[in-house]
Amino acid sequence: MMRRNDFIWLLVIIALIVGAGWLVQDAGHPIRQGLDLQGGLQVLLTADIPEDETVTAEQMNTARQIIDQRVNALGVAEPLVQVEGERRILVELPGIENPDEAINLIQQTALLEFVDTGFESLPGGMCIRTSLNDGQPSPCETGVGTAVPTYDTILTGADLEDARVELGGMFPQVAFSLHPEAADTFGEYTSQRQGEFLTIVLDKQVISSPQIETPITSGKGSISGQFDVDSATALALQLRYGSLPVPLRIETTRQVGATLGQQSVDDSIRAGVIGVAMVLIFMLAYYRLPGLLADVALLIYILLNFAVFQGLPVTLTLPAITGFLLSTGMAVDANVLIFERMKEELKAGGRVNDAVPTGFSRAWVSIRDSNIATLVICLILWMFGASFGASAVQGFALTLAIGVMISMFTAVIITRTLVYLVIGGASGWLQKNKWLLGA
Repeated sequence: MMRRNDFIWLLVIIALIVGAGWLVQDAGHPIRQGLDLQGGLQVLLTADIPEDETVTAEQMNTARQIIDQRVNALGVAEPLVQVEGERRILVELPGIENPDEAINLIQQTALLEFVDTGFESLPGGMCIRTSLNDGQPSPCETGVGTAVPTYDTILTGADLEDARVELGGMFPQVAFSLHPEAADTFGEYTSQRQGEFLTIVLDKQVISSPQIETPITSGKGSISGQFDVDSATALALQLRYGSLPVPLRIETTRQVGATLGQQSVDDSIRAGVIGVAMVLIFMLAYYRLPGLLADVALLIYILLNFAVFQGLPVTLTLPAITGFLLSTGMAVDANVLIFERMKEELKAGGRVNDAVPTGFSRAWVSIRDSNIATLVICLILWMFGASFGASAVQGFALTLAIGVMISMFTAVIITRTLVYLVIGGASGWLQKNKWLLGA
């Protein structure tokens, strides 16, 4: 019953174990904890305009993107920035140490500038200083210090009237238009600086550095480059909404302590370990040798889950941990289905060599259908969380979906490979000792 493919899969499984083990023990990839586990800052922003004025979904999403860029510059591990309803944005900053700095950064108006860099083309993401300085360090300067070059500002985002993507030619272009009062200034500047670079900067961070090919005297121009549609659209949005598209005010701010506390977290981990240990003992006592192999597969399953959590990375919150624990139970269910099918074959007088493949083939349909149904539910929960700002629901759906997909792999590949190698290699002896198979 042993096949050459089983040895190949065994090598793949060993490689996965080694890779996952290295990632889990690597201090450079710690598991990220959510606001409810480690505490932090929670800020609720609302559109600061009259109730009778309409706020579009595009405006709120663009404001969310700008704020997300700012808080990421603080170095916060997995911040949450999401739109809630039609006029509010929720910002959660786990483990934040300086709440005043974070609040000031969120409140400040994004500054879009066109700066003169001469014949120097600057790479995207580079941090610079400009002559237009309000005295406050930009977010990127906070990370790299003050030893950055300074350039002259020619125009700001306030001078832009519109920016949009235009398709045509080999690559998309970003077309823009200026307010009439800025068109003359821009026309005079571009007439004198052909061949030089006019760098576009958002919050002192370079987002594009196009070259001036011809004078732009009409107040309308275009930025060309090797854009794809997504990058051109992103640049157009940054140009159009260099500053926040709607004014926002802070509605509430609160410092959140860890919901559980370290002692409760330790108790929860201890309870989880005890629960897994009881499952391992049950599988071994009830299914004997197949149960022992299932225990090995379950431990590998847990290791792979934590490796994925650290590699993606996934932020663990209480709902996310619940999703992981639920998926662990489903991983055990898959093995139970397989072994019960094997026991039925053996009790009916079947041989071990026939019972093993029959057990897997008959159980596979049930495992597949139940897991697909669970993944569909996870997708619905994720979409619900994204639509209504329920991040806790999204965390639950994500870890449950990851666990379900890994459990299918462990049940169908790892458990099967181990069973075929161990039981298949001793099928003659086990035929006389069926009690070792739980039959």
